[in-house]
Amino acid sequence: MTRSRAVQIATVIAVALLLPFSLLAETPTVAPTAGFTKENLFGIWSKDRFADAVVVTGPHKAIYLSGMGAEDEVDGHILHPGNFLEQCRYAHARVKKLLAKQGATIGDVVKTVAYVTDVRFLPEYGKCRAEAYGGAPLSAHTMLVITNLAHPGMLVEIDVTAAVAK
Repeated sequence: MTRSRAVQIATVIAVALLLPFSLLAETPTVAPTAGFTKENLFGIWSKDRFADAVVVTGPHKAIYLSGMGAEDEVDGHILHPGNFLEQCRYAHARVKKLLAKQGATIGDVVKTVAYVTDVRFLPEYGKCRAEAYGGAPLSAHTMLVITNLAHPGMLVEIDVTAAVAK
């Protein structure tokens, strides 16, 4: 077993062991906007990292974005080869741009799935995500460490679901 695979397995085990404890201290925060409510529920260890759940009620529009990576928007070549942090920043910038076209912001994101090609990128991903969200409430979040992404040289891909009032 490679060291990288051992780290991945240890991470999954640690999360599985901590998850039941995160459910003990749900602290809901409610953000009403224009006829609907977005409620973020946080656990003990997940507070300030991600919401364990996001509940949206009322009339709203759901926005589902495909995975965004560091593909150039014109020709699809991978930007910032070998530079995880810049690829992550570019992916979040694309997410924000697409959300804006739908009248949404990063604060309207209710679910994020992030794919990274190396578990060692997790600290940089955390920094990049914090920059992208700024003071906005964090979404529910799933992080996956995978072998490859759709294009050679991609190190991160992010897909999100957002909800805004109609």
